Amino acid sequence: MTKRGRVIFGRMEEVSFGTAASDTIAEQVAQANATRVFLMVSGTLNRKTDEIEHVRSALGDRCAGIFDRMPAHTPRSAVVEASEEARTAQADLIVTIGGTSITDGAKAVQLCLANDIRTVGGMDALRSVKSLDRLLGPPRCKPPSVRQISVPTTLSAGEFSATAAVTDERHRVKELIRHPDIIPRSVILDPAITIHTPEWLFLSTGIRAVDHCVEGICSNESNPFADAAALRGLTLLANALPRVKANPADLDARMDCQIGAWLSMGPLAAEVPMGASHGIGYVLGSAFNIPHGHTSCILLPAVMRWNKPANAERQALVATAMGRPGGDAAALLDSLIAGLGMPRSLSEVEIKPEHFKQIAESAMHTPWVPRNPRKIEGPRQVREILDLAA
Repeated sequence: MTKRGRVIFGRMEEVSFGTAASDTIAEQVAQANATRVFLMVSGTLNRKTDEIEHVRSALGDRCAGIFDRMPAHTPRSAVVEASEEARTAQADLIVTIGGTSITDGAKAVQLCLANDIRTVGGMDALRSVKSLDRLLGPPRCKPPSVRQISVPTTLSAGEFSATAAVTDERHRVKELIRHPDIIPRSVILDPAITIHTPEWLFLSTGIRAVDHCVEGICSNESNPFADAAALRGLTLLANALPRVKANPADLDARMDCQIGAWLSMGPLAAEVPMGASHGIGYVLGSAFNIPHGHTSCILLPAVMRWNKPANAERQALVATAMGRPGGDAAALLDSLIAGLGMPRSLSEVEIKPEHFKQIAESAMHTPWVPRNPRKIEGPRQVREILDLAA
């Protein structure tokens, strides 16, 4: 049968890599003719380094405000707070410097500004809606007019998507907000600014990017475009993450990690779904506040072991991309994660068997568990994976 698929290139205009963030931001702000730039940045970078001050200095009087209080998992309340400050600043461009929680927060702020959303409850209007083909799509709302430039300091690669994961604290549920216009207009990859990222965060989000690659390669819905990006991204990440662990000052290794993370988003751009590692990870993040880098470290090898009866041929591609043709992909991934000093079991992050029922039931309502390559019929199969990861 002829292959079918679709690749969405999105509305990103530019990716710049290997240049200093402050200078490149200033150049791109000038190109955008922006005069009221609102910075959404890492609180640690703002308070404990001079990186944000370099950006503010480069922008001069074009810097209209700064927000540095976005918590992990992007809670709605913080999005509303940031929106109010951006509105007061009369922002005409948002620049983010930090991890995916900040990047996703700014994506949601774009829609809050465009649709005059001022409350946590008001964000209900931004939930994805089902189309006639039963796929989730953008809400019926006004598109953003204030765009975004992103400088990532972690490797989760959310800056390369037109979705934002935002937590509704009222129900402790993480929801995906989708709109084609919320993807950043440009991304700046500066390995030097990642030097300040805590080691555990940089390396664990690197495994998150590995998770994008692996679940894309192993999907029943993979395609040649997605494979090409994910396989190359996995090779870069598997080689470069241990180099960063061995020498945190190795900027070439950090650059390889950043490019690998960028390529890891190829499957999602090609509408290839993720699997149970991502789906169960959403629940661990929103309900138990486990960082998503750690959820991937813990779940990905277990999911691979559980899936192997259904996709051994695809898993062989993973082993080859990691430089070990004929090896067991799950074991290779577990070895990579162990070498980085990351957690490898649920017990290490204080998730106990008495939590498994809640996790398994909630995971069935995520977008990815139902599209796992080995069919998951219900919570019982999710619990089998949790037992492997225990």
